[in-house]
Formats: sequence, C-alpha cells, structure tokens
Amino acid sequence: MSETDPPTVVLVVDDSPETLGMLTEALERVGWTVLVAPGGAEALRVVERVTPDIVLLDAVMPGMDGFETCRRLKTQPGLAHVPVIFMTGLRETGHIVEGLEAGGVDYVTKPISLDEMIARIRVHLANARLTSSARAALDSTGRFLLAAGSNGRLRWSTPQAARLLATVFPDFNPEGFDLPDPVRLWLAARAEGRSDHQSAQLPGPAGGPQLTLSFIGRMERDETLLRITDDSASSELGALKDRFGVTTREAEVLLWIARGKANRDIAEILGMSPRTVNKHLEQIYVKLGVENRAAAAATAVRSLG
Repeated sequence: MSETDPPTVVLVVDDSPETLGMLTEALERVGWTVLVAPGGAEALRVVERVTPDIVLLDAVMPGMDGFETCRRLKTQPGLAHVPVIFMTGLRETGHIVEGLEAGGVDYVTKPISLDEMIARIRVHLANARLTSSARAALDSTGRFLLAAGSNGRLRWSTPQAARLLATVFPDFNPEGFDLPDPVRLWLAARAEGRSDHQSAQLPGPAGGPQLTLSFIGRMERDETLLRITDDSASSELGALKDRFGVTTREAEVLLWIARGKANRDIAEILGMSPRTVNKHLEQIYVKLGVENRAAAAATAVRSLG
C-alpha cells in the first residue's frame, strides 16, 4: 500500500476484552486501523459511521450472536461485499456452514494464531479489492449493469446499479431481490422467444426516479445482462449544468439534494464519501449564490419546474 492509499480499517467484534486487546495490538503493529465493538448491536452502530475494509466477528456472543450480526451487516448495500471472518471455539460442521451461509468468507477457530489470522486477512482484503476494482471498472465502462434470471431474481449488480435500485425500492437487498412482476414477465417472454422488446420500464413510487431496464445480452446459467438508466435524471442533469454552470458531478449532487436526499444517502448513491459530497456542495453554493443546502435545493427545484 502506498503512502497515498487510505488506511486499512479492520472492525473487530468480540465480547472478550482479552481477545479485543490481543487483536488490536497485533493488527495495529501491521499498520492497520482497528475499530472494536463488544457486541453485535455495537458493531451495527459503528458501521453507521465508518465502513470497514474487513470484519473479524465472534460467532458466540450474548444478545445478538455473530451469525445474526453478519446477516444484518450484509443487508446494507455498502457492506454487502465487505469480507467477514468468523472467530469462535465452535468446531462443528453445522456452525461452520451457518457462518458461511450468513455471509462469512472464512471461519477461524480459537485459540487464534495471530500470524495465521493476519495472513488470512491479507488474502481476503486482496480478493475484496480485486472484486471492487472489477465492479468499479464495470461502473465506469458499462455504467449501471445487473444480471437477472428469467424468473426475475437478481443474480448480481454493479455497485452503481445497486445504489440506484435502492433509491426506488426501500427493501432492496443486493444479496436477494426479485424484480417487479412486469419486468419478470418481460424477461420470461424474451427467454421463451415470445418478445423481442429491448427495454422495460421499472415501476417505482410516484414522484421517484423513472427507471428503464435495457436488454444487453444473454449469458450463461440462464442470466440476462441488463443496463439500468434513470430517465428522469438525464434531462434534469443537463438542465442544471446549463443553468448554473456546474460540473456533471456537481449536477448529480444538486439533483439528489433537490430530491430530498441526505448527504450520506447521496454518497452511497454516487459512490463517493460524505466528505466529497460536502466539497461538491461548497462549490455548488458558490455557483448558485446561496448559503446552505435548503436554499440550493429550492433553487434547483424552481429551475427544474
């Protein structure tokens, strides 16, 4: 890792103060930033503020156990691809299977060998970053992509596509999501040769983004590759850029402000940090001649009619 790379953040979740202390000391010696939580509920509060690069999670804890904690972590789009390593004294196959099915990538039994743990962390960090780079490349070259089975079940999606779907469907979960019935019927008709329509509207709540799914091609394993676009945003972004002289990224931030989204939501939707959103807002205020986000939102809404 170069000096300009952000530090690796490891979240350690364990109800044992001795384990927390031992792992914190060992991981900090490697140069990683360590966050600690004594239980599942505390871990969920930590990730509301900071997104870790990897999670070390005790399976057996009072209250919310590690398996349930992992399942809840994985329902959050920003954490879906963060690797989770379980730590426990349980050695039965059933517990190992439960940990992997809950979303874990590895299972380390106690007592923990620090050298082995650090080696495993490095492997999973490298794999996660490779996956993240591949998805980021898809985002930049293929824009908003997803794959679905002919039954309408989401198989995978790029992070940008997932964030866009989450703005329309509050219950969206990238690990398991069924597209609406009209889309499912369209996919089934295409798979059976009863339709050659190249796109389908993705119904959402009134007043929300108007999304369209476009057919790209058929893949192996009964997968259809699709591109998702926000039709309502395209013309609005152009209007904001022309009216206020903002950049494309600034126009995107301004549009989501006008739609009532908080900075944290905008950061997740656009794939940037809340700090970067704030920096864009500073430039937006100057270009719009306003002093706060409420005034910026009102100005944008008036401009868009």
